[in-house]
Amino acid sequence: MKKVLIACLVLVLVAAANAAPARGQEAATQNKPISWDNWREAKAAAEKFDTDGKYVEALQCYLEYARQAEGLGNQELVAWGKNNAAYMIIKRHKLDATVDLAPAKKLLDDALAIGQASEDCKKCLEMNMEYVNLFLKK
Repeated sequence: MKKVLIACLVLVLVAAANAAPARGQEAATQNKPISWDNWREAKAAAEKFDTDGKYVEALQCYLEYARQAEGLGNQELVAWGKNNAAYMIIKRHKLDATVDLAPAKKLLDDALAIGQASEDCKKCLEMNMEYVNLFLKK
């Protein structure tokens, strides 16, 4: 019994240690001032994480990309940022069917409501929504 409790404690501590950097990164990006440089930085980081298969980190960066675009008043880029963030959730779902697609649906719904989204963006949003709707009850 004592060994089981120690093993559980170790697992909890490891999980907490692994979660701490993600929370720290999230807090750091939320406090960045709005600027085109910070938007470009978020975009570059998101693309790098995506290329490296680090979809959770890419998702966080795409959310920052969208936040920066919102602050800059560029609704088309907000739509792209939300689309790309949703796509990171979809990529995770393709690897692990237990990943919840509801947050992706919310991001896509929000982006589809943006009137300034380009036609290319709308096509991507609709394709991603088709995927999400295959797995979520309407």
